[in-house]
Amino acid sequence: MRIFLAIYLFVVVATLSILGFRGSTSTKPPLEVFPDMDRQARYKPQAENEFFADGRNDRLSPAGTVARGNYFNQQEVFSEDFEDTRLGDTTFLEGKNEDGSFVEKLPIEVTYELIEQGKEKYDIFCAVCHGAAGDGNGVTKPYGVLATNYHDDRLRNEADGYIFDVITNGKGLMLPLNDRITPEERWAIVLYVRALQKSQNTVAEEGI
Repeated sequence: MRIFLAIYLFVVVATLSILGFRGSTSTKPPLEVFPDMDRQARYKPQAENEFFADGRNDRLSPAGTVARGNYFNQQEVFSEDFEDTRLGDTTFLEGKNEDGSFVEKLPIEVTYELIEQGKEKYDIFCAVCHGAAGDGNGVTKPYGVLATNYHDDRLRNEADGYIFDVITNGKGLMLPLNDRITPEERWAIVLYVRALQKSQNTVAEEGI
């Protein structure tokens, strides 16, 4: 019986020593029998590198490289049946006419689905600064970040292309969003901003 208890105690101590207590935290690195190449030597972005003459890890694209599409439509661009119907369409892609002036109205069809998409993207990217009603009373205001009030007469009378351009390229403290949302989603936000403006500047007799 004593031999059995001794063996049992030894197994318990050995198991706890190897596996530890479940749920407990430790600053020691875990025991890895098969690391499976989880931690390989690699270069970190924007770090120094003595191998290259300029001392940088980040490398420029090779000379003559031509961009094809972007991460929004990368899968479509490299498919065999891809056809870019918007290539060179400055009205849709930039919100401008051929003479460089801003387009007055949305260049795409206005639908209920589009305004719903605009609300979704607005809540994600815009409401934090401009507020849910577009009045500039976002959560950043108490910290001194004063966002534009969409209900100002100046913006209510601006062309749709102007708002699209600001969303695309940014203005003042606002960073550009062209790398985060597609042109269609930007137009959807413009449509939703117009809806917010109308909601605060329409009298009952005029209707909607």
